[in-house]
Amino acid sequence: MELRTERLLLRPFTPDDLTALHSWHSDPEVVRYLFWDVLDLDGARDLLERRLGRVTVPEADGESIHFAVRYGTEVIGDVHLELLSAEQRCAEIGYVFGGAQAGRGFAGEAARELLRFGFDDLALHRIVGKCAAEHRASQAVLRKIGMRQEAHFVEALWVKDAWVSEQEWAILEHEWRG
Repeated sequence: MELRTERLLLRPFTPDDLTALHSWHSDPEVVRYLFWDVLDLDGARDLLERRLGRVTVPEADGESIHFAVRYGTEVIGDVHLELLSAEQRCAEIGYVFGGAQAGRGFAGEAARELLRFGFDDLALHRIVGKCAAEHRASQAVLRKIGMRQEAHFVEALWVKDAWVSEQEWAILEHEWRG
């Protein structure tokens, strides 16, 4: 399965994406707000193996689909949609892009396409996005794609030996259409 935007191709990961995936997951600034630390090549290989296995449309709670984001001939990021509740028709989106891609609108463009995919193709009712409360760039992406902040959980997660506050953003299908 592939998704397209004006500038981007969202496609399944392939074994050839290891170098690209490693490039951003080995950057301390990129992984600063992720649940894991910088990945060495073996760690990136393990992550890629997990991404390679998630190429079908999620149907059960906890299943996800991951896409490599390609701009021109270069893979520049990783986006996913995880089904949180099939019964409630709710999913979560997420994205990680290489630091060199910051500020070029790629994360927002890819995330908007995930919203379209979720609402149009999966008939979802609600899609959420979560980010660290300190991650201003991610908040800007979520705001730009039409999500609203619904919650701020103070010191809710223990990540990398510290308590982290988290924000939850969301958009409903009828808001997306409106």
